[in-house]
Amino acid sequence: MEHDTDRATGVTLGARETRATVHDGRAHDLLWVAERVPSVARLFLDRIAATPSTEAFRFPSARGWESVTWQQVGDRVVRLAAGLVALGIEPEERVALASSTRYEWVLIDFSVLCAGAATTTVYPTTNARDIAFIIANSGSRIVVAEDQGQVDKVLAHRADLPEVEHVVIIDGVGDGDFVITLGQLEILGEQLLRESPDVIERRVAAIRPDSLASIIYTSGTTGRPKGVRLPHRAWTYTAAAIDAVHILDSDDLNYLWLPLAHAFGKVMLALPLFVGYTTVIDGRVDRIVENLAAVHPTFMAAAPRIFEKAHARVHAAMAEEGALKRRVFGWAIGVGITASKKREAGQRPSRSLSLQLGIADLLVLSKIRKRFGGRMRFFVSAAAPLNHEIARWFDAIGIPMLEGYGLTETAAASFINRPNAYRFGTVGLPFLGTEVEIAEDGEILVRSPGVMTGYHDLPEATAEALDRDGWLHTGDIGSIDDDGFLRITDRKKDLFKTSQGKYVAPSAISAAFKAICPYASEMIVVGAGRPYCVALVGLDADAVMGWAGDNGLAGKSFAEIARHVSTRKLIGSYVDMLNEQLNRWERIRKFAVLDRELSIASGDFTPSLKAKRNVILKNSADAVERLYTDAR
Repeated sequence: MEHDTDRATGVTLGARETRATVHDGRAHDLLWVAERVPSVARLFLDRIAATPSTEAFRFPSARGWESVTWQQVGDRVVRLAAGLVALGIEPEERVALASSTRYEWVLIDFSVLCAGAATTTVYPTTNARDIAFIIANSGSRIVVAEDQGQVDKVLAHRADLPEVEHVVIIDGVGDGDFVITLGQLEILGEQLLRESPDVIERRVAAIRPDSLASIIYTSGTTGRPKGVRLPHRAWTYTAAAIDAVHILDSDDLNYLWLPLAHAFGKVMLALPLFVGYTTVIDGRVDRIVENLAAVHPTFMAAAPRIFEKAHARVHAAMAEEGALKRRVFGWAIGVGITASKKREAGQRPSRSLSLQLGIADLLVLSKIRKRFGGRMRFFVSAAAPLNHEIARWFDAIGIPMLEGYGLTETAAASFINRPNAYRFGTVGLPFLGTEVEIAEDGEILVRSPGVMTGYHDLPEATAEALDRDGWLHTGDIGSIDDDGFLRITDRKKDLFKTSQGKYVAPSAISAAFKAICPYASEMIVVGAGRPYCVALVGLDADAVMGWAGDNGLAGKSFAEIARHVSTRKLIGSYVDMLNEQLNRWERIRKFAVLDRELSIASGDFTPSLKAKRNVILKNSADAVERLYTDAR
């Protein structure tokens, strides 16, 4: 096991000691850094002052990739923030932002914070009824909408939103009264700045670490979503804690596609304020691979589904090659996996293995890396379980996969594997300043400055999640090994017991299946109170349609392919492979292939690509019952 050396102090800590708590001296130093910068807004203005002419963001436009410096970003943000002040926004009042991930999202979020207000994040896929609930529940006075479609959702429930005074539209035209454009907001700001040039500096100076910065609503897979209240200290601490791991510097280039309405995406806006690197931003999921090859980033964070699809596509493409190429590919990956296991164990590869790895890299591995831009130093995976075989595969091709863990309630980041201290199948070590305990029932408890202050207007839910000693009850089940690495078993509410009294962790089984089956987008494992486990399998449209075209099913619809006996046989072969890895009581006795494509739009996945287990089960209840009642 390698050691983690602090670059500021030169102190070397063993892995066990890296399990820092707030009593650790290094943790105190970290907290001092976070407290010294009392707000994200101050951090933003300090970054502009430190590196005004450095590239801050790069984003797609009609002219291709457009680049802006920190000073250019700052100039627009100050004008827009002043515009919000001109509209009457007061400190800690909320501004709702309903938009996809794009450069303007960044401008608005920083503008809200620099005005001393708080951002209520809204996924653009949210329906009108739920958007109205979030806006009303958060008490948002202004709504920023990406386009007319988002504006119409607000207008449909305007009578239910008496506190909303204006809607600002990013792409579109205003009505001269209730709806104004982003340009008009900027003009209002310019007018105020002429009268009061220091208005934003005064607003920023008044922000304290515990001032409200964000309300992020949970995805609400059951019941109404809860608004997580995150103060400025949560974001400044989290950014400082990630920076303290020393895996990033100002020369890095981040590719950011994550939903910025999600905590995982939003922390990626606070982090460059500490580190100073450049961010390429484009929220179009279908352009990720194409864009990686074009912009050559050095790191990217994503949910496991993105990596599962990339892994599956590489293997599907190789399956179409000749026998010789397939053998060379398999040999090269095997060599990479052997080298990966040596690295994980802290061992140097032998001379023979090094020679083989060089040949494997020349013939295969380097070509795979070029698909991801050729400069990728590592990927970060979080938001859902990642199968350790997928992580191993990426490490084998030369792109380490740093799996981490956190919740919206912890400002996204609590644990992460390090390049020099990692263990596949775990979510790594805690960040400095983060404490962790495992409760008697196996639930993971976390305490850190990144933890929320509570759920908005939900005192009972807050008391249930946060105990008197400040421990957040995460709802996840896990264990910590002797070196401090955290392993997540499953969600507490998803873990179930069969009628035979055996516990089953469905998320782990699902992750294992998606790692071996390139045609699956999801597997929902069922078996609570039942004699055995069954599963619903959702198909990946791109992968299965390609397979269908090569197997006599060209021209058939998705539903027809899903119901075809050949498809069932195909999926069944992978279920058999899965069962070989499982305990007897975990094995999938029967399965059904869903004849519709699971998607965010249909409510099956959250915008961060986590499966909504309860929604899928509710919509497919009859299929589940048939698996238990049919004789076959």
